[in-house]
Amino acid sequence: MSAVTVSPSRHTSTASPQPQNPIALRLYKALGANFDDAATREALQTLSELYAPSSFAYPPAKSRDVSRDGDDAQLDGLEDGDAPNGLSRPATNGVRIAEPIPGDIAARARRNLRRDVESRLAESSRKFLKAFGEVDKQLDTLQEHLSAMRVRCDEAQTQLDETNDACKSLLDRAGSLREERQVITTRQSIVSLLLGRFTLDEEEKEALTSRDVPVDKRFFRAMDKAEKIRDDCRVLMTGEDGPTPAGVDILSATSSYLEQAYQKIFRWCCFQFRQMGRDAQLEVGPSMREAVRRLRERPELLTEALTYLSHTRQDTLLTAFTNALTRGGPGGLPRPIEMHAHDPLRYVGDMLAWVHQAIAAEREFLESLFDVRGDKRMVGSIRRFAASVEEEWMSELMDAAVGKLCTPLKVRVQQTVRSQESSITSYKIANLLQFYMQTMQRTIGEEAILSKALKEMTDMAFEVFFDSVDSQGRSLLRVPPDLDDTSLTPHLIILDHAQVLREIMVVYDSSLLGDETEEQLAAGFRDILDKMVDPAIETCLTSSEEKRKHRPTWDKSVFVLNTLAYLQGVIEPFRFTAEKQGVIQGLIETKVLQLTEEHYRNLLKEAGLHDVVAAIEGRQPSEPLSRIPAAQTSRLQTALREFSRWLSGPGVVESPRLSQLTLQTLASRVHQAALQRLAEAYQHICEEVRRPENRYEAAATLLGSERPFGQVHLLWQIFGLQD
Repeated sequence: MSAVTVSPSRHTSTASPQPQNPIALRLYKALGANFDDAATREALQTLSELYAPSSFAYPPAKSRDVSRDGDDAQLDGLEDGDAPNGLSRPATNGVRIAEPIPGDIAARARRNLRRDVESRLAESSRKFLKAFGEVDKQLDTLQEHLSAMRVRCDEAQTQLDETNDACKSLLDRAGSLREERQVITTRQSIVSLLLGRFTLDEEEKEALTSRDVPVDKRFFRAMDKAEKIRDDCRVLMTGEDGPTPAGVDILSATSSYLEQAYQKIFRWCCFQFRQMGRDAQLEVGPSMREAVRRLRERPELLTEALTYLSHTRQDTLLTAFTNALTRGGPGGLPRPIEMHAHDPLRYVGDMLAWVHQAIAAEREFLESLFDVRGDKRMVGSIRRFAASVEEEWMSELMDAAVGKLCTPLKVRVQQTVRSQESSITSYKIANLLQFYMQTMQRTIGEEAILSKALKEMTDMAFEVFFDSVDSQGRSLLRVPPDLDDTSLTPHLIILDHAQVLREIMVVYDSSLLGDETEEQLAAGFRDILDKMVDPAIETCLTSSEEKRKHRPTWDKSVFVLNTLAYLQGVIEPFRFTAEKQGVIQGLIETKVLQLTEEHYRNLLKEAGLHDVVAAIEGRQPSEPLSRIPAAQTSRLQTALREFSRWLSGPGVVESPRLSQLTLQTLASRVHQAALQRLAEAYQHICEEVRRPENRYEAAATLLGSERPFGQVHLLWQIFGLQD
């Protein structure tokens, strides 16, 4: 170690080249080695495994072999009598335990590395040789088996060649037979295809002719095949050579089967129609729908089958209608319709509703039966009847089904209508009948039996109603006026009559469909208005004249206006009364003008100007106004003074007479019109007084002595009028 520490310092202190110490060189080489190389690291790893430290046991010295040529690699490099690691422990049972000595493994590796590696390689080679020896033995055995197999294959090939030579004729015969069989198979498949396409098999024949096979998909498939065979035969028989016997036979046989199939469908449909007609719930299955569709090819059979259906449905609906009238529904619910006979409107409505529901169910059933898609129309809208055979059949069947219902329905409706005394109830029933009549006409057509029956019942109901209205109007005219009644309001009998009219108009308005024109609305209610409003007006005018004769102070004009205004208020909310409103409004305008004239004359008298105005209107054109006694200066001055006092009174604002008008608008209108005429009369008086031809002295002083001092615009302001 001293050499290691001294040599570097000596080397650094001297610059002359000196032979370096071998230990230092070895140390520098070891320190400068690179151990990152994979091969180096692997070599070191192998070396560490080869010389791994471990405890070592060996036998006594007399029995062990320390020769360098021995098999034990662990004893290589040992001196005679030395332990493996330089130390030994006392022997136990003749065996000494060796313990490693520091640095001994490296020393031993330096001495014995080549020998140890060669020993390991030799041992590995011996193991490889032993393993390959076993493989060689197995390959020899395999070679023997292959040789034996080759011999057996040669023998089999020889036998096969001999057999082929012996059976060559048989093989040739078999090949020719195979070719013949292929030709026959091809012909057989062609014949089978021909027979399968142009003939019916036993199952299909049984489906078309046997009664044990139901009419279902199997039957219809067989029928479709028969139809296709007929079509194909017609195509094949149109060749140049004409019809072939086979084609004629096939066509004849197929036609026979098809006729039997149509007869089977006909019998099955007749049976199903009898059963279906008796059921309350009408449901059409796919088989029935398809059967009816196919029977259209035989119209005579379909017509006969539908005849059975029609008779059955007539009896069924009549029985059901009778049960609904007398027994009610299953279990008593709904209750029998006859139990509501005391309520005529409900009684008639329930019967018509039942018939309408039956019609709807019948229509739906027939559309399903003939596979006709609905037109998706709204309820109550007009049905567009298509020009088709199916639509004709459905119309005829519906007419026949409900034809027997018309007689019991008509009898009960007529009894109910004729037994009514109230015109309102009669009109409600008539209006209800008209509604159902229009609905049926839009649903099943105007030529249907039920539509015609409903039209007869509706006409009869309206006839009864109009008779009732005429009787009510005549009774209204026959009632004498109450002479002791001094009121100016409408009489009680007119109020009751108008209330009946209001209820009738409400019923008519609620029954409208909404698509009527104004002309149709007015025309539908014109007769009723004439028969109910005109007698009321006539009664009002007659009563006013009678009471005027016995009571001169009784105000006829106000009474008539109040009555006319009340009648107009009753009919005004309804749009179909515009024509009658115009008539009443014309009468009101006439009476307003008449009342305005009367009120103006009364105002002239109350204001004191009546005599002066009368003198002006009745004088001769050449006669001076001042020379007329009623228009002399003193009389004129008195009249102006009285007019001035009247202007300060309540008569300018209101009139006790007009306050009895029920419509204040009319009262205000009449009063304003009379005041306007009064102002015009005062203006005319002023103009006449100021004219020199009338010879008034100090005309300005005469007019200016009293209000309104001869100024007309001031009078307009007092009256609240616009100039």
